[in-house]
Amino acid sequence: MKNNTLKAVFMVFFTTVFFSCSKTNETPQQTAPVLDVVAATTKDLVGYTTFPATIQGKINNDVRAKIQGYIQEVYVHEGQQVQKNQPLFKLEANMLAETANAAKAGIAVATANVNAAQVEVNKLQPLVQKNIISNIQLETAKANLASAKSVLAQTKASYASAQANVNYAVVRAPISGIVGKLPLKKGSLVGPADATALTSISDISLVYAYFSMNEKEYFKFLNETAGTTLSEKIKNLPQVDLQLADGSIYSEKGKIETVTGQIDAATGTVQFRVAFANPNKLLSNGNSGTIRLPKKYTNVLVVPEVASYEQQGKVNVYKVRNDTAFSTVINVTDRVNNLIIVKDGINAGDVVVVSGVGTLKNKTAIKPKKVHFDTIANAIKPIF
Repeated sequence: MKNNTLKAVFMVFFTTVFFSCSKTNETPQQTAPVLDVVAATTKDLVGYTTFPATIQGKINNDVRAKIQGYIQEVYVHEGQQVQKNQPLFKLEANMLAETANAAKAGIAVATANVNAAQVEVNKLQPLVQKNIISNIQLETAKANLASAKSVLAQTKASYASAQANVNYAVVRAPISGIVGKLPLKKGSLVGPADATALTSISDISLVYAYFSMNEKEYFKFLNETAGTTLSEKIKNLPQVDLQLADGSIYSEKGKIETVTGQIDAATGTVQFRVAFANPNKLLSNGNSGTIRLPKKYTNVLVVPEVASYEQQGKVNVYKVRNDTAFSTVINVTDRVNNLIIVKDGINAGDVVVVSGVGTLKNKTAIKPKKVHFDTIANAIKPIF
C-alpha cells in the first residue's frame, strides 16, 4: 500500500515537471510591427546651396592726416552719417599758421621789390633810346626785375604750400558715408605715415557680399549654369538671398555681379561678389552672413529624409511589397527641405517605410500604416 502511494506521488511530480518544461521551451509567436509608410511622389522644389559671406560697403576709405600734428578736436562720433568734405578732426597748427603768415608777409616784400625793379626799368628805357646812357644799365635793370619776379613767384608758392598745410589741419571726409572706429583721441600725435588711420568712411548705400567656391564647386557651377562664356553664365544666374547672422533672410534680393575666374593659389578658391541694395542702412561694413544660391527642381521624385538610412556608403530605403520591407538602394540627386530627391532605385507610387527604419532588417514582415506624405516631410524641423 505504501509503495503504491509513493509511485502515485512520483508520477504526479514527473508529469508536472514535463508539462512545465514543455511550456518553457515553447517559442512565443512574434507579431509584425505596425510602421508608418508613404508613397514616393513627385514635387517641384527649390533647393539652396549656401556659402559663408563677408559684407563690405560700396566704397571704404581710410582717413589719414596729411600733416603731422596733435589732434585738437574730434567733430564726429562712430557710426555717424557724414557728407563729403565735412570736418572730422582738427589738428594743432599754430606753427603752420606762423609759417603761412611769414610767407604772406614775404609776398608783400617781394611785390615791392618787383615794383621797384619795374620802375627802374621804365626809367632807363627812354634814356637808352636817347643814347644818354648805355644799354648795359638797362639790361642790368631788366635782370634785376626778372630776379625780383622769380623771388615773388617762389614766395607765393611757399605761401600756398604753407596755407595748404594750415588747411590740412582740418581733416575732412573724402566721401559721404558712415564713420567707422575712432581709435585715436584728442591729444594723439598723428601723421601721414601712421599705420593706424584716423578712421574710415564707408558708403553703404549699396553693399557687396563676398563669398568663395572651391575648385570642385566652381566647375560644378560652370557645368550647371546656362551660357557659353563666364559673363553669360553670370547674367543667367538667379537672384540670391542673404541669410543674416540671426538666421533671418535679408529683405533685398542680391545679384551676382563679378567672379574672379581664377583659382587663388593660396586658398584654392574662386571669389564671387554679390550686390545688395541697402536703403535702410541695416547692413554695415564688416557684417557676416550666408549667401543662398537657389536651384529649382521640377517634377522630381522624392521621399522623406526619415525614410533613408546609409549602409556601406550607400543610401537605402525599405520598399514595401506584400506587407514585407525590402532594403532598396537609391541614388540621391539632392536633399531639400527634409526630402530626398531620388535619381533612381524606386519609382513614383512605391511605398516606403518612414518610421522605425533603424529597427528593421531586409525582408521583415510589417503591418503598413499609411500616413500623409506632407505630415512626415514637415514633421522634422531644424533646431539651429
